[in-house]
Amino acid sequence: MVAIEIGQIVQDFTIIMVISSVMALVSYKLKQPMVIGYIIAGMIIGPHTPPFSLLINQDILNLFAEIGIILLLFVVGMEFPIEKLRNIGRKALVIALSEALGTFVSGIVIAQQFLHYSLYDSLFLGLAISVTSTVIVMKILEELDMIKEEASQLILGVAVIEDIVVISMLAILQSVASTGQLSIIDLGLSIGTVLAFIAGIIIIGSKTIPRFVNYVGRTNQHDLLIVTILGIAFGLSFIAYEIKISVATGAFFAGVLIAESKVHSVTRVIATPIKDMFAAIFFVSVGALMDIRLLAIYIVPALVLILVSIAAKFFTVFLSSRMQGVSMRTSLRTGFGLSSSGGGTCFGCC
Repeated sequence: MVAIEIGQIVQDFTIIMVISSVMALVSYKLKQPMVIGYIIAGMIIGPHTPPFSLLINQDILNLFAEIGIILLLFVVGMEFPIEKLRNIGRKALVIALSEALGTFVSGIVIAQQFLHYSLYDSLFLGLAISVTSTVIVMKILEELDMIKEEASQLILGVAVIEDIVVISMLAILQSVASTGQLSIIDLGLSIGTVLAFIAGIIIIGSKTIPRFVNYVGRTNQHDLLIVTILGIAFGLSFIAYEIKISVATGAFFAGVLIAESKVHSVTRVIATPIKDMFAAIFFVSVGALMDIRLLAIYIVPALVLILVSIAAKFFTVFLSSRMQGVSMRTSLRTGFGLSSSGGGTCFGCC
């Protein structure tokens, strides 16, 4: 049994890597983002593409994709030491709340009044189009070599905060859908848990984790350092999962703590190849979940909701940015960046 399971993993991993590399090369030659190549690769090998799935076990792909999310958000966190987080935190929080609320309400109104969905379906659709895919934003900004620009930092900050907000809203909606009523206690617990987790990381984690990483870094053993930082990343992700917060949130704040260490530049360099590999698998998994046979059925409502998402995100982000004194250029770039990467494609994945 063990030999068969190992064989399945090796076979599926081979198929994923070979098809992904071919499609990524095609995207590169066509001067397109490699993310597109990875998604098409997933569509080719996925279970919804005739005549059959090339993968033996879809769960293996999903497992690798979850690891990719953790590593990607971990590296994003390394761009945000606590001081930088404080500097953009207020602006990012205001923009994220404005964007999430504005898009959420717009989605509900359009879904109910024009697409004639039920109330609960409209609520979930509104929430779905409120999401900005942090993973896709991160990858595109990296490929365009724009990750260190002011607008990019604001985009990533907003996307991470939005992840936390939307995951909390999803938990509340699921509770309402199952019980038929909104529990103030559940709402308070959800918000309190998130705030306690973040406060614990900033107050306790910032005084311990960076010192430990510095101590390990002084050994000049890169293999020991990479094992240590990955242990921290997956450890905080696990804690986040156990208290019903997105694993991406735990991974992001693990990166924030590593950014406080003196060896953060080295850790980012040695973690990048691992992150790139699993990030590719994440985008392959997105493609594998796409069933193009359903496109004809849902193309019209999908296009309507996409347009609503783009418009609502752009205007709420642009206006809330300008109201906080952000320059016209940065506000426009932030608005375009967040609106172009929104929607339900990666809902529940980021």
